[in-house]
Amino acid sequence: MDNEGKEGSFKLVFLVMIVSIAIATFWNSFPIIKNSVGAVLNPTAGALLNWNLTFGMTILVFLLSIFMTLIQKYTTDQKTLREMKEEQKKIQGDLKKLEAGSKEHTELSMKSLKFMGPMFKLSMRPIIYTAVPIILLFRWFTDYFAVTEFKFFGFLSWFWFYLIGSIIFSSILRKVFDVV
Repeated sequence: MDNEGKEGSFKLVFLVMIVSIAIATFWNSFPIIKNSVGAVLNPTAGALLNWNLTFGMTILVFLLSIFMTLIQKYTTDQKTLREMKEEQKKIQGDLKKLEAGSKEHTELSMKSLKFMGPMFKLSMRPIIYTAVPIILLFRWFTDYFAVTEFKFFGFLSWFWFYLIGSIIFSSILRKVFDVV
C-alpha cells in the first residue's frame, strides 16, 4: 500500500462530518430523515428500551461498542499503528534518558511529533463509517428520551449512561479483539 493509502485522506472524513452535521441540523426540518430513522429504530432499539430502559440501553451500548470496535479494527491498518506506537514508546524511553533541552532531546521530540499526523489520519478512518449512523442514533435517542424523564441509576441522563458504558465496553472489547 502506498503512503497515501496508509495515511488516508481527510477529504472523505471532512465530507462525512459535514453530512453528519447537516443531518443533525435538519433533523426536525426534514421529517423524512426523522421518520425514516424512526421506522428502523422504533421497532428495534425502541422495543429494547420499552422492555426495560436500563437493560435495554445497556444492551444497545454493548452492541454499539462491538460495532465501533470492529469498525476500528477492520478499517485501520493495525500493523502500521502498532509499529508506530512501538516506535513512539522507544522514542519516549530514549527521551527520558536525555536532558531536557539538549540537542538530542529536541531531535527525538521532533521525530516523535512526526508520528502524530500519520497516526491521527489512520485513527480517523473509522469516522467515515460510523459518524452518520451514530449521529442518527443520537438524534433518535434525544427524541426518545425527551418524552421520558428517566434517569439511569437515578441521576444519569441517557448521554452520560451511553458515554460511560461505551468507555467501559470499548476498553474490554479492544482487548478481546486486539485493537490498537
